[in-house]
Amino acid sequence: MPPLKPIARLKSLHLNEIWLIIGLFAAVAGLEFATPSNYVFGYLYIGPILIVNARFGGVAALKTTLIGCLLTLLNVWVPSGDVVQPPMVANRLIVILALLVTGFLSDRNRLYQERLLQQQAKLQTQEKIASVREDFASTLTHDLKTPLLGAIETLNALQREDFGRVLPIQQTVLATMTRSHQTSLQLVETLLDIYRNDTEGLTLQLAPVDLVKIAEDVVSTLRTLATSRRVHISLSYGASDFRKFLWVNGDAFQLQRVFVNLLTNAINHSPRGGKIEVVLDAGSAHQTVKIIDTGAGITPEELPYLFERFYQGCSDRQARGSGLGLYLTRQIIDAHNGTIWAANYVPHGALFAFRLPVLPFQPSLI
Repeated sequence: MPPLKPIARLKSLHLNEIWLIIGLFAAVAGLEFATPSNYVFGYLYIGPILIVNARFGGVAALKTTLIGCLLTLLNVWVPSGDVVQPPMVANRLIVILALLVTGFLSDRNRLYQERLLQQQAKLQTQEKIASVREDFASTLTHDLKTPLLGAIETLNALQREDFGRVLPIQQTVLATMTRSHQTSLQLVETLLDIYRNDTEGLTLQLAPVDLVKIAEDVVSTLRTLATSRRVHISLSYGASDFRKFLWVNGDAFQLQRVFVNLLTNAINHSPRGGKIEVVLDAGSAHQTVKIIDTGAGITPEELPYLFERFYQGCSDRQARGSGLGLYLTRQIIDAHNGTIWAANYVPHGALFAFRLPVLPFQPSLI
């Protein structure tokens, strides 16, 4: 015998359920009408009512409930011969009320379950879309690194005059192209790191690190960029004018990225002739770093979202980036069990700061 088609199988399943419900109703009605009216079996109609509601919906369940109520009430007079007494009628009215409440609540529960399943399906669809998007972005950024690295190496070879003499004006153009490609490569690597950190978590190579040394190195590296923007960068050691040590247990490479991101952000948002102050403040429990610029400041609407992914802001601050640098910075600080925040700086400008736990046994004190 050939297997049933899906539609035929479904019809056969529904038919079996209908016969099951009819059989249950017949069994309960048989008990009702075969026993004296003092015995009430109408509660047993709840079983088929629940089955009908689950399989055939609210309308069918309502009809089934009404049939059960009618049969329960009819048993007062059928079979005839018993004297109708008020307690008998009251008991059956209570049963009818229970059947109506059961039908109503089961229908509400079915609707709730349907909505819950719809929400779960929607969430699963959104999760699949998000997963596909994340995989696509991760793959795309990874594949973009190869041509960018190739272009940078080619430009470096041209600057070294490996392919022939290069005029000074051409060297300037090649240097500009190289910086542009390096910026694009940095953006791609940042995006790739962010997706990797979101999915796999950030792995740190922890060791004693002096934040002062990292700050000085990064300031030295970015001084050329700051000079081109006519922005002055200064280092401050809190209440003291003397150089300090800010030892933490951290990943030197990742913390260097924090300084680069925050200082680059400050340079990009500082006006020509502006100043940036890097404040390094040692504490008993935490080491605190503050980067203060003299830009346009931050609007109150922006503050809660500055460290969100892809958030670029809507203020009058001069430059806008990809919205990834601050998000990656937050990821790194969070991985170090630190805190990061931003605020407006009085009288004008913005302050970006982070705090990391102090290294208990500092190398400078050993």
